[in-house]
Amino acid sequence: MRDLRSDYPDLGCVIQSQLRRSTADCRALAYAGSRVRLCKGAYDAPEEAAFRARAEVDRSYARCLRILMAGAGYPMLATHDPRLIRITAAQAVLTGRGSTGFEYQMLYGIRPAEQRRLAATGAKVRIYLPYGRDWYGYLVRRLAERPANLAFFLRSLASHR
Repeated sequence: MRDLRSDYPDLGCVIQSQLRRSTADCRALAYAGSRVRLCKGAYDAPEEAAFRARAEVDRSYARCLRILMAGAGYPMLATHDPRLIRITAAQAVLTGRGSTGFEYQMLYGIRPAEQRRLAATGAKVRIYLPYGRDWYGYLVRRLAERPANLAFFLRSLASHR
């Protein structure tokens, strides 16, 4: 990735915490100038390559998050999980990043009150909106990766009337 950044300075990569190799990948990518988006992952990978249990994926996410926040790169933390959001905020304080040395990334329509709350604290919050030919499949995968996401989404739809 370092070589590509000379031609594409805004280049970033995505790490899925469900993969067993992700903590090592985060260590390798936590250098100055890197941009790493951390997500849980929603693709079906073989058990030897990926954690299966939600608790394992969450623990891996927290480990990766700590590595990225302690590193010199720019972490982009994709989660709607309240516990992981609290861990992120704590790590921002512990690492001295403040509210501008990283960003939260969330899907449009999922936990909008939390998105507003985070933004009101001065945090950077990037909101994603699926579009294009494959928007529906993308949205369904995001909702399916955690059943609570569907509840958040449906409550948000009902509150926008």
